[in-house]
Amino acid sequence: MSWLPLSFGAPMVLWGLLALPVIWWLLRLTPPKPQTEVFPPLKILARVLRREETPQQSPWWLTLLRLLMAALVVMALAEPVFNPRERLPAEGSALALVIDNSWASAADWGKRVATAERLIADAGSNGVPIVIAFTAEKPNAEIGPFDASAALDHLRAARPRPIPTDRPAVYARVAAALERLPGASVAVLADGLAAKGDEAAFKTLLEKNAKRVVWATSDRPSVTGLIGADNQVDGFALTAIRAPGNPAPAQVTAGAFDDKGRRIADATLTFAPGEAAATATMAVPFELRNDFASIALDGEHQAGAVRVLDESSKRRRVGLLSQAEADQAQPLLSPLYYIRRALQPFADLVEPSSADLADAIPQLLDQKPAMIIMADVGTIPEQVRQRLVDWVDKGGTLVRFAGPRLAAAGNDDDLLPVRLRSGERALGGALSWTTPQAVTEFPKNGPFADLSPPSEVTVSRQVLAEPTPDIVERTWATLADGTPLVTGMKKDKGTLVLFHVTPEATWSNLPISGTFVEMLRRVVQLSRNQGAAIANAEATAASLAPYRMIGADGMLTPPSPDARPLVPGAGPLPVTLENPPGLYGSETGVFAHNLLEASSTFAPLVRPQVSLPVTAIPYAFDESENLKGPLVAVALLLMALDTLAVFWMGGLLARRPRRAAVATTAAVLVVLGGLFGHADLARADDSKPGDAQAIDDISKTRIAYVITGEPGVDSISRAGLEGLTRFLIEKTALEPGPPAGVDITKDELSFFPLIYWPIDASAPMPSQAAIARIDAYMQQGGTVLFDTRDQFSNGIGAGSASPATERLRDILANLNVPPLEPVPSDHVLTKSFFILPEFPGRFSGSPLWVEASLDASNTENRPVRTGDGVSPIMITANDFAGAWAVDENGDPMLPTVPPDPMQRVYALRAGVNIMMYMLTGNYKSDQVHVPVLLERLGQ
Repeated sequence: MSWLPLSFGAPMVLWGLLALPVIWWLLRLTPPKPQTEVFPPLKILARVLRREETPQQSPWWLTLLRLLMAALVVMALAEPVFNPRERLPAEGSALALVIDNSWASAADWGKRVATAERLIADAGSNGVPIVIAFTAEKPNAEIGPFDASAALDHLRAARPRPIPTDRPAVYARVAAALERLPGASVAVLADGLAAKGDEAAFKTLLEKNAKRVVWATSDRPSVTGLIGADNQVDGFALTAIRAPGNPAPAQVTAGAFDDKGRRIADATLTFAPGEAAATATMAVPFELRNDFASIALDGEHQAGAVRVLDESSKRRRVGLLSQAEADQAQPLLSPLYYIRRALQPFADLVEPSSADLADAIPQLLDQKPAMIIMADVGTIPEQVRQRLVDWVDKGGTLVRFAGPRLAAAGNDDDLLPVRLRSGERALGGALSWTTPQAVTEFPKNGPFADLSPPSEVTVSRQVLAEPTPDIVERTWATLADGTPLVTGMKKDKGTLVLFHVTPEATWSNLPISGTFVEMLRRVVQLSRNQGAAIANAEATAASLAPYRMIGADGMLTPPSPDARPLVPGAGPLPVTLENPPGLYGSETGVFAHNLLEASSTFAPLVRPQVSLPVTAIPYAFDESENLKGPLVAVALLLMALDTLAVFWMGGLLARRPRRAAVATTAAVLVVLGGLFGHADLARADDSKPGDAQAIDDISKTRIAYVITGEPGVDSISRAGLEGLTRFLIEKTALEPGPPAGVDITKDELSFFPLIYWPIDASAPMPSQAAIARIDAYMQQGGTVLFDTRDQFSNGIGAGSASPATERLRDILANLNVPPLEPVPSDHVLTKSFFILPEFPGRFSGSPLWVEASLDASNTENRPVRTGDGVSPIMITANDFAGAWAVDENGDPMLPTVPPDPMQRVYALRAGVNIMMYMLTGNYKSDQVHVPVLLERLGQ
């Protein structure tokens, strides 16, 4: 029964309103209580003579009050709901909830959870079991069946994952679970994107044991993803996609960010009506493009809108040098023609203006190239030779091609990877017994190991290498007869590479093959780090540790416990729960593993055609309001008024003031007790706000942390303080209570001796009023531990501050901050419990800043002369909470940097020293004066 916007959960109770006339009649027949009078005969007679009073019926206003109270009770028992929602079809033998928690569901995950909660609530009211499964979780995750309470726990513990769905496997598990529960309702909460195997997956799920289908749809626009970010000649080429068939044009802005998170470039991509792809170019200088660390689409809070970049996305400057004169009439015979065509798409090519090697080589070196290619260059002039050798030793990559000039020039141990035989070798022809040789399998110790040997390439002439013990290690490509085709070696920090054929198609047809382009590209990739390393079998097969992961919301986060090392391969690597998208490696070098491939497309998920009844529902929050509690509260209030009115009419308030006051007070206390007892129904709390929390806060010593509003930061802060609390209980006599999160704009701060404040640049800037409350807290004896967590991002005192440090400076600018200094070696903090020379956290190297001593020059008396107070402010960049953070099993949540197990122990000891210092002040430093004090007392 429903009258919009009001409905009733038990409408049959409303028939009780028909009893109101009966109640009215009974109230009229019930006279009020007679008044008790002291016997004054004349006064009574006088009143009787003046007017006649008979207690025949209650006053009309009291009758109306009681009728209204009865009506409110009846309506409350009918469970009225304002703005009611439609009851969902969660019935049958069971409810099967299959929920997509992939990256595409991250943007409106809250609505999806609210929709699932309504389905679970309705299933719980019907008393049916619930099977709940997520399509982007571990394959062995428990799916039920559960009761409503357990299903809600599983739902609220789930979160979106930055990986695609696996509907076939999950739907098969749900179908197997429903074999024992035939006739179930199946609710599909999909992310809206089609995936491979959907048709078979829905057939498996719905064809046998399903009785009804609930299909949830989203009201948000089509999801947009970034599939391409290529560093080309004139700029960064971007490609974005959306689901096809969208008739509305759309524009999306992409931003490029450096490794510090600073935005350094923008581009706008425009989708034409009905188009599924949009492109744009970030036309920025060559040097600035090489600083790009990631590119993200604005307003798209999901992993598909972010691409992280590694060294392979950075263009390098390549210098080209040849002694042969270019023939404009026959460009195909130019030594550099095929090299230019091969390198132009992914390198910045520069050539000298002079043909004289003495001038050309310095011109190239002045432009600081990552690689220099010499096409049949013979003897290097002596006046520039040493400068070229130094360039290679410092990280340059020198690639040389053979030819008549190089064959006649002789050996050069500093600029060639192998020693050469004099002259050249001809294969095939009238005067040779041999035939042109093909290219065989590429050696496993070279950068071309994963390339397939080109069957169409043959070599008719080459320069031969002298056989030496290390010739096999330096061979990157060989001919069928075992002679080297390409050799290379690492020289100091640089690399030397030699192609034993010419760069034009005279000695071999290799330059006109596709393999030649890929070989040059691999060599250019070796020069990305200025020749820092040569690829080998171990490097290509080695696993890379997770470094920075892309979360489902598109933010870069530390690796999760589920992340595992990634083994790079030749083809596209799958994105899984063990290998989520992000950066793998270390600070010295990373590998970019992105969610979407260049060939990825989006297709909308089509509702399967089934013969079952289908109910379509939107993803939405529950906006209904239960009125039972407020109605009961109003009825109790009217009951209190009725009680006071009866006391007044009975004369208790007029004849015996003291007894009346006692009775009135007792009645009010009874009514208030009833109100408090039904506070959950009335949804109101008449007690002073914060009383219970204040009692809890002062009952035990507790460490507090500032709630920043960033879920990831706040969860790590709480887990970190829980880890420190466990360590304090284990190692000291102090037994703190659980850590408390405080809102500095409204919570009482004076209950906590220490407040840990993680500074995050993405969190909102505190208001002036909030900063003033922090300032008052510090002035009244409290201490705030500011942690910028940016030790490796230019922390305190660096020339270029990180965003977190900049935010800290903005906050401190509004506080009365005393002069600060790093903790001296003789400060109380270094010996308040443990003896500590430094205070590391998850990172190490940043000092812990405290209030400077009054007499900093007097190192002998400094710890004592500071008085009994403690520093009101501490600042670090070492991420204390990240080192202290533990999960519910007590295991560390985040790795230390560097990964040293003792660093976490020292970080916990630093936390103990800080707490002991906060609670005891300079007690430890006063102990050094005990002998002097005892001596004076003896005098």
